[in-house]
Amino acid sequence: MRKKSFLYRFFISFLIVSFLQANCISRSMALTVGEERELGEQLLYQIRLAFPLLDDPDISQYINELGSEVVDVAGIQYFNYHFNIIASPQFNAFAAPSGLVFFYSGLIEKMNHEDELVSVLAHEIGHVVSRHIAKGMDQGMKVGVASTLLAVASLALGAGALSHALLTGSLAAGQAANLHFSRKHEEEADRLAYDWMKKMGRHPVGQEAMLQEMRRINRYTMGNAVPQYLLTHPYPDERLDYVQSLIFFEEKELKSFPETDDFAFLRMKYRILSLVNDGKNLRNLLLSSLASSSLSKSERVMVRYGLSQLDRMENNYESSKKLLQEVIDFYPQQSILLVDLGLVELEAGNKESALALIQKAYESNSHDMWAAFQMARVWLQYKDLDNAEKYLQEVKGEMPTYSKVYFELGKLKAAKGEKGNSAFFLGKYNLYEGRLKLAAHNFTIADKDPGLDKEHRGEIKKMQETIKRLEDNK
Repeated sequence: MRKKSFLYRFFISFLIVSFLQANCISRSMALTVGEERELGEQLLYQIRLAFPLLDDPDISQYINELGSEVVDVAGIQYFNYHFNIIASPQFNAFAAPSGLVFFYSGLIEKMNHEDELVSVLAHEIGHVVSRHIAKGMDQGMKVGVASTLLAVASLALGAGALSHALLTGSLAAGQAANLHFSRKHEEEADRLAYDWMKKMGRHPVGQEAMLQEMRRINRYTMGNAVPQYLLTHPYPDERLDYVQSLIFFEEKELKSFPETDDFAFLRMKYRILSLVNDGKNLRNLLLSSLASSSLSKSERVMVRYGLSQLDRMENNYESSKKLLQEVIDFYPQQSILLVDLGLVELEAGNKESALALIQKAYESNSHDMWAAFQMARVWLQYKDLDNAEKYLQEVKGEMPTYSKVYFELGKLKAAKGEKGNSAFFLGKYNLYEGRLKLAAHNFTIADKDPGLDKEHRGEIKKMQETIKRLEDNK
């Protein structure tokens, strides 16, 4: 399995670099925007094959809505950006010019406020908008493509003997210098991020705080394995000095900026930590935070939210409900908390209470796909298949790459006796989960069923072609 994972990740690195090379050659040979979009779609499939994505509707909607705020002030773009979170303890993030931006959960764990996340989002988008990646690869091509591929692969793979061996080979060829952004590029991206944050009405102190954390990590790891993000985004000391000087000269103007409400960020952060961290260690960390006198009242309340998520994961439903009620009392207007409480009730077997809570949340915000998805799950408990399907189709329409919605639709269609449609949805679920052989088997079964919906039959051919390309590239 480790070898398979390595091959997947190496191919992803190869695909990214190949794409970037194609983007920086002469105009007559450059990819069209349409081709670039198609390549971006293939890249997302490859990422899904190699890494677990945290793409539950509440997490995905939050990070994409926040990213869209940055893109809106950045101006007209050629692509629809998609922001994704990878379950990995690495302190890392990367962006592809096709509009894909990936954050590692280990990076988010080090953040304390939403403005810090916005600053990194804006910085990554700044590199894409300024075409810094393509320019760096163009310089690398002048010395040698093969060694550049090896160096990028070593950084994408992270720490370990294989990655160090690859990096050693690339260093011998003199390519490592082309793999990180230059001082000029970092300053340009930081300046863009700074200006965009101001346009969004966000104080750039969040950018300053993130750079301070990067400097701290850089100094702490000096001589040891340096996190990938600091390898590809170096010079934290100089960058911090630059941003602090900007803040100093605009201090009077920035005083009028409102303080950011961190509720949505802290909810997302603790949701992620409860999914990826060891429960005992996370509980100790959260309890330690509660003992700190430096926490604000709202931050203290959100630590309790984190504890409620841990309790739910460990089936301590009564404790989870009690903690969540404290959070709801502090944030009575945050309807998404009713979904969280309804989910606890559902897992505790109290489907009537779950339905009442989640329905209230959905009526308060019909765009909340976390509420819609949980509504569908409750109706499935009641065996009301038509109501469940209505909400699942809504989630599918809004989040077409969310794998779990296809799993639920597959079960629902099986319960309705629609064998072909069930196999079709299970095929899509397995495709997005990286189980290519099983997905191909599902699509074969679906295609043979005369009862398969017409729209699905047309989509199967495209899905089978995608599987073939992915299999060929293994």
